[in-house]
Amino acid sequence: MLSWDRSPSLASMRCDRAWVEINLPAIASNVRQLKQLLSPKTQLMAVVKADAYGHGAVTVAQTALSAGASWLGVATIPEGIELREAGIQAPVLVLGATNTPEQIRAQVRWRLQPTLCTPQQALVFSETLDSLTVMPVHVKLDTGMSRLGVPWQQAAEFVGLVRRLPNLTIASIYSHFATADSPDPTGMQQQRARFQAAIGLLQAAGIPLPRLHFANSAATLTDPALHLDIVRVGLAIYGLYPAEHLKQRIDLQPVLQVKARVTQVKTLEAGTGVSYGHQFVADKEMRLAVVGIGYADGVPRNLSNKMNVLVRGQMVPQVGAITMDQMMLDVSSIPDLQVGEVVTLLGCDGAGLISAEDWAAKLGTISWEILCGFKHRLPRVPVGQLSAEKQPTVQ
Repeated sequence: MLSWDRSPSLASMRCDRAWVEINLPAIASNVRQLKQLLSPKTQLMAVVKADAYGHGAVTVAQTALSAGASWLGVATIPEGIELREAGIQAPVLVLGATNTPEQIRAQVRWRLQPTLCTPQQALVFSETLDSLTVMPVHVKLDTGMSRLGVPWQQAAEFVGLVRRLPNLTIASIYSHFATADSPDPTGMQQQRARFQAAIGLLQAAGIPLPRLHFANSAATLTDPALHLDIVRVGLAIYGLYPAEHLKQRIDLQPVLQVKARVTQVKTLEAGTGVSYGHQFVADKEMRLAVVGIGYADGVPRNLSNKMNVLVRGQMVPQVGAITMDQMMLDVSSIPDLQVGEVVTLLGCDGAGLISAEDWAAKLGTISWEILCGFKHRLPRVPVGQLSAEKQPTVQ
């Protein structure tokens, strides 16, 4: 029979098959290293949108602030509310567009600072706020991303309008780089020139400048002249580099590891097919391990038969189609592998390392997408907490 605690907690039950480990000291180290690149006048905004890129927004935010971050960036109002409900008091910038009176009142209630992208949006904000409320807002200029923001040529008109509207005060003016991670600086230099021209238009109109910010992770690592008053750093906080050529600028520590347990081990005869569609057929007798993690947890199905995992520090291949909740491994090289042993899908095990960049390269995508893909049914736990725990045994 199975030997379990008689009343296992939901948390322990959720961690019995697969989980994400988060190295909080690595986050703190990355933030401190990034701060060392900045001048004393430049503040660091930790971007914790999308549940801190899948790392857990509240815990990451608390850790980043303790390590020296001054601001937090989110994409949506609920993301900001989550931080406030956790007791976080730092200024929170909502990077996405918000337009309705309900959204505006929610941001006032939770002390979130919105991004203004159009004159129409600014008018709705001003009309919605009561006469006793003065709301800090951040003006977004489009200098080449072609996403949110007013065209940079209209900076003076737009900022002038916002300044005249009652109930609004401009906390910052910012833009976003589209190609800062490219080795070719042409696009970034063009956007920088446009932003500088927009600031020149404001100065010519006699408009006092608030805080200015432009740099994402890549721009922060590329050129100190781009740091301005705030840098908005996301990927680098999580220990990954926006581009290969930036890896020499700073020694970042990866934060996230993905681990799972072996749930069954069996021997297959030569000629036996594995998983849906028999995309893999054993060409000789082999040992197969079933692992309790699949595409419903965020392991891309397109990695089927293309990925390796680490078992006891050794690379072993994944075989067959990755299924919703499980995957299979060829563990012929580890004949004494036992049920309950830990498999590392992403992260370190001994001298072995598998990174989100490795998966992204195989899939033709970016590491951001990999990090954000791990679903919430994978608990986030401090690094090392579960790997050595005793598991159920069959008696």
